[in-house]
Parts: sequence; structure tokens; C-alpha cells
Amino acid sequence: MAPSIYNVLFICTGNSARSIMAEAILNAQGAGRFRAHSAGSHPAGSVNPLAIELLERNRFKTQGLRSKNWNEFAAPDAPHMDFVLTVCDKAAGEVCPVWPGQPMSAHWGVEDPASVKGSAETIQRAFNDCFMVLNRRIALLTVLPIDKLDKLALKKELAGIGQVKA
Repeated sequence: MAPSIYNVLFICTGNSARSIMAEAILNAQGAGRFRAHSAGSHPAGSVNPLAIELLERNRFKTQGLRSKNWNEFAAPDAPHMDFVLTVCDKAAGEVCPVWPGQPMSAHWGVEDPASVKGSAETIQRAFNDCFMVLNRRIALLTVLPIDKLDKLALKKELAGIGQVKA
């Protein structure tokens, strides 16, 4: 029997922008089917203010969002993850902790808006682009018939979503 709520962990290196935005978006759009979390291999320790501003401007809840280490989710008392999705290329190449329950994983690489240099307009555009890509991919995740797909088909669908641009 499929779980009534799927736990999803979004991972990036710093856990300050991309994975935080993905967490907020999925928690809002998951319609009670998903519970999103985020973490980083080397967390920045704070959430990027531009990520918070963008989420709030789009009416997403930001209360409780924080930058955290992925080891929190590898602990024995951590929530069981059904999916682990990396959203940055660095984290995808790192040796991840062993996740309890062997969750399904996929790479959904998105350019890091927090590392973009330039004018305020250029940086804001990078955050907007990242947000739009994540929003589109998460919309596709939320309509997947997860309980009707076998593991191989689900893995293929998750990988395909990771190729979708806004």
C-alpha cells in the first residue's frame, strides 16, 4: 500500500536558496500528498533573503524555513524519505549519507541563483528563473500517478522531470 503522504527531501550544497524554495513550493502545492524538507551537505546556516522575498511575493509560507545539514535526515529518528532530489550539481556528485528506507532519488539540477554576480536586476532574474524551473518541475511531480508506477517507470519519470525547464 502506498503511503498517504510522500516525504521528499530536496538537497543542495548550501541549503540557502534552491532547496529551500523547492521545499516551500512542494509543501504548498503538494495538496496533502507530499511533505517536503530540504537540507545541504555544507549548509550556509541561513536562508538567502532573496529566496524568502521571492517566496513571500508569490504567497508561499516561509515560516520555519531554515538552512540545515543533511545529516538531520540520515538520523534514525528522522522522517522516512520516499524521494531524495538533488537540485544542484555539486550535491549530486557528493557522497550522500545512507538514507533510511532507500528512497527513490533523482537529479534536478538548477543553476544556483545565490552564486550569480552582477546587477540587482541580473541577480533577481536568476532567482526568478530558478523559481520558475522548480515550480514547473514540482507541478509535474504532484500529478505523477506514483502509486500506479513501478519503480523503474517512476525513476524514469523523476529523471525526466529533472530535464524540464520553465
